[in-house]
Amino acid sequence: MVFPARSAVRPAMAGPPMIATPSAAPSRHAAFALLSAPATLSAVAALLISALLLLAVAGPAAAAAQADFSTWLAGVGREAVAQGISRATVESALQGLAPLPRVLELDQRQPEFNLSFADYLARVVTPARIARGRTLVAENRALLARVAQRYHVPPRIIVALWGIESDFGRVSGTFPEVPALATLAYNGRRSAYFRGELLSALRILDEEHLPSSALQGSWAGAIGQTQFMPTAFLRYAVDFDHSGRRDIWHNRGDVFASAANYLASAGWRDGETWGEAVRLPPGFDFSLAGPGSVKPPAAWSRLGVRQAAGGPLPANSALNGTIVLPEGPPGPAYLVFDNYRVLMRWNRSAFFVIAAGTLADRIGDR
Repeated sequence: MVFPARSAVRPAMAGPPMIATPSAAPSRHAAFALLSAPATLSAVAALLISALLLLAVAGPAAAAAQADFSTWLAGVGREAVAQGISRATVESALQGLAPLPRVLELDQRQPEFNLSFADYLARVVTPARIARGRTLVAENRALLARVAQRYHVPPRIIVALWGIESDFGRVSGTFPEVPALATLAYNGRRSAYFRGELLSALRILDEEHLPSSALQGSWAGAIGQTQFMPTAFLRYAVDFDHSGRRDIWHNRGDVFASAANYLASAGWRDGETWGEAVRLPPGFDFSLAGPGSVKPPAAWSRLGVRQAAGGPLPANSALNGTIVLPEGPPGPAYLVFDNYRVLMRWNRSAFFVIAAGTLADRIGDR
């Protein structure tokens, strides 16, 4: 996820209440069915009156909510047109649009992430995913080589991110993009952010000459096999084969090049590692962990830091690294370098980045 909200390992925040919808009202058929239930006449009458009162209240409330949403949506449309998006695109995408209750439900019910780092790593870096990644590197060797030549990002990194984000293109989302983003922008917990992404989605439709129905993604708005948010798509998506469209849904060249372009733009350093697991010595000063302490491997070696298998850190490395503790002390430790921080621009979760780097290392470039 190139998606600040994509981090699976951050606890979810509570969302706003769901807006009223006509489906929240009891069915008139259900109200009249009460007449056939075995009950006294007074009980039936009381239940019937209660149901009809609910209908009377919920109907106007739902209508008012829809009217408020329509007014808000009209404002989004005016803003889009003012930004240069064609009126025809805006009207086609927004006409008849209604909030999606399922999107709000998913936004509100995100569970707190309670996996340990070891469990998370085991779920993401699986033998099956490693094997599939190696197969796909081999199948796409020539294409990945061309992408690497242009953007100087190795195939293993591209394929690892592809595997984690969309299971190598198998799962990229089936929610209609514009209604999902409009729902989150109107009622979500990060309304300003999602309004910006909604405007970017409208620009994608305009620039790529797509019908609104063709733009689908996750419930939170991430799109394509790279799971870019719309703003990231506009900045980094690439038409690698010059087909006239940046197709990160179906075109592997565009998928690979777009991922590589994102990382290159974020400062990827060609030929350098992202990091490695290390073993800390007994009595290690944990105040040295984190971005405040940057040292070459030789300096960390003098402090007793070793490779995870027990071997020495490379003494001649010119890289400067920091110690990262994804679960805090005294948990697993990693010595990470500049490319780790580049991957953090893709996803701000240490769990995700270490898993992506580990998967890439296991896949390799051969």
